[in-house]
Amino acid sequence: MASSSSCIASPATAAAAPRLRVRVTPRAGRVVACSAGGGGGPEAAGLFAGGRKAVGGLACGVLAAWAVASSSSPVIAASQRLPPLSTEPNRCERAFVGNTIGQANGVYDKPLDLRFCDYTNEKTNLKGKSLAAALMSDSKFDGADMSEVVMSKAYAVGASFKGTDFTNAVIDRVNFEKADLQGAIFRNTVLSGSTFADAKMQDVVFEDTIIGYIDLQKLCTNTSISAESRLELGCR
Repeated sequence: MASSSSCIASPATAAAAPRLRVRVTPRAGRVVACSAGGGGGPEAAGLFAGGRKAVGGLACGVLAAWAVASSSSPVIAASQRLPPLSTEPNRCERAFVGNTIGQANGVYDKPLDLRFCDYTNEKTNLKGKSLAAALMSDSKFDGADMSEVVMSKAYAVGASFKGTDFTNAVIDRVNFEKADLQGAIFRNTVLSGSTFADAKMQDVVFEDTIIGYIDLQKLCTNTSISAESRLELGCR
């Protein structure tokens, strides 16, 4: 069945190798947490040793590369002034193509304005797309399959991602402030430099999630995360 999107009515202006820690939980398996500290002590050496544990080293290598690329370009603040809403008639459908340039650096060839668009239960056309610097505030992605997407420096304040599948995605410097992420799936997902202030995160699945240690500490301050998800993450 063909997929489509629609726009919701809106107002006119609308360095050193990282040390690794792997936490094992009964249901989810592990969350890979990479700290910025150098050193290759026994803990790190064991994780790089081979087999399943070696996956943690590879995952953290990927995360470290993204962290270096993003360190000089922070997340877009919710208070930052945004451009006027695009008047392009098919702007919502542009998500099905994504940006053809720019990933880790958030560069784009043309602004990707997805504000107020509705992609509820979109299962095909968003998978694997590059949504660098996409403006996604007040959009709906409930139940959508966004596996393997690359979201770098996206602005998703107030957007809805209830039950959205982010499996194998790269979520880098995304502002999820006040977003609804209830039941979202971050399975084997890279989460780097993103903010979740006042986001609704009940029943979010963190399975094999790849996240930096400092980012993990910040994420754990969100009190809406369920007890089971906090256990998955290793929140203290």
